[in-house]
Amino acid sequence: MNMPVYFISHGGGPWPYMPEARQGYARLAASLRELPAQLPAVPSAVLMVSAHWETRGGFGIQSNPRPPMLYDYYGFPAHTYQIQYPAPGSPALAARVQQLLGQAGLAAGLDAARGFDHGAFVPMFVMYPKANVPMVQLSIDAGYDPARHIALGRALAPLRDEGVLILGSGLSYHNLRGLGEPGRVPSARFDAWLQDVVVNGPPAQRAERLLDWAQAPAARLAHPREDHLIPLMVAAGAAGEEAATCVYHEDTAFGAITASSFRFGG
Repeated sequence: MNMPVYFISHGGGPWPYMPEARQGYARLAASLRELPAQLPAVPSAVLMVSAHWETRGGFGIQSNPRPPMLYDYYGFPAHTYQIQYPAPGSPALAARVQQLLGQAGLAAGLDAARGFDHGAFVPMFVMYPKANVPMVQLSIDAGYDPARHIALGRALAPLRDEGVLILGSGLSYHNLRGLGEPGRVPSARFDAWLQDVVVNGPPAQRAERLLDWAQAPAARLAHPREDHLIPLMVAAGAAGEEAATCVYHEDTAFGAITASSFRFGG
């Protein structure tokens, strides 16, 4: 069984828990709800690479069998700071990830204190509302080196044959000062480049082209700080040269933003 790999745009804050936000996120929610049906089987676990966990000097691997919650957002309704997403962790998967990264020469350490951040529990709540699929989070490196994260994905690729679903969780456009109308043109230009590279271009050239993402049209307007793009590099690395498809796309996210999610393989 070979699991596909995904890069998902996870939206803003704890939106699935806010009835007033659901209409604006209808397309994203539909794409996430459909994702489990695209898999060959229920995953043995999810390895979540969230844009909201950064480490330096080595990758962090969540190892708590019952991870706590991390409310890493600000200014939302009080009830969103009481959310519980009680998915189990997987110390066995955490150890396996550490083994694979060690074999690839990538420093990594287990972290039993780290909780689920909203880049993880928000999409998972939509995908698996019963919280019955184990989840382990893996950090990104705060240096944001694309080559390092593509290598990280390549090291993780064997997990796909072990029933593990690898999810990169970020946003295809992430400029908080350029949401709404100011981001309409930059997000569309950058998304067109992503579609050309990830979906329409030769898979054998995808990783090399992603290394030069900063030269893409409107790149730094789309990602002044590329934390939300880096999980795409991990997904692309894990995918190797398998074809990709766009599984979520709209041009009215946050009012006027073009945003996308991608599946590799499957």
